[in-house]
Amino acid sequence: MADQTHVLFVEDDDVIREATQLALERDGFVVTAMPDGLSGLEAFRADRPDIALLDVMVPGLDGVSLCRRIRDESTVPVIMLSARADSIDVVLGLEAGADDYVTKPFDGAVLVARIRAVLRRFGHAGGGDRTESAASTAGGVLSFGDLEIDTEGMEVRRAGQPVALTPTEMRLLLEFSSAPGTVLSRDKLLERVWDYGWGGDTRVVDVHVQRLRTKIGQDRIETVRGFGYKLKA
Repeated sequence: MADQTHVLFVEDDDVIREATQLALERDGFVVTAMPDGLSGLEAFRADRPDIALLDVMVPGLDGVSLCRRIRDESTVPVIMLSARADSIDVVLGLEAGADDYVTKPFDGAVLVARIRAVLRRFGHAGGGDRTESAASTAGGVLSFGDLEIDTEGMEVRRAGQPVALTPTEMRLLLEFSSAPGTVLSRDKLLERVWDYGWGGDTRVVDVHVQRLRTKIGQDRIETVRGFGYKLKA
């Protein structure tokens, strides 16, 4: 996978940009590195990379704004890079449409592992084996009231209208729909959707659930305080 993967990397610090580019290229990735948001947007439109790594604080067009511009045009995976684990940076990046984030300074091996985890779930939006759902099914379509999920065509409709989901949102919805009425913990969702084999930041889950709710209905996914979330059957 790696030797066919094109990474757009936007970072204004020359040392970090060059060192990270070399590290990624050693792992077989093709890297386009840009020093600011505007050149990053131009490179994205010209090259259509497979994944984008965006530093939050870059000149011209900051990383969060760049993420929004990319998300307006594409569902390509986005990982935000932040010099601090500040909740505002993290939440703003995720709300802008980022799929994950990494805090600087980061280990090159950790960054590569995170990139590959994101690419795996984007390349296989349907995930692994799933149990039979309690929802009504017809030809691979799950129905929950006015919500229809085509698990084969990877399409979602609400009240007959198509719903545009990113691959991460689709995987999250598929996890819920595979066990409607069952509470899924944040840690379990991190493991299944984000492919974390280690502890992760549960804010990633919370923000994505909120984004999913705005698209499929605020009352469709219920919060079970102290435990997690469940899809109303």
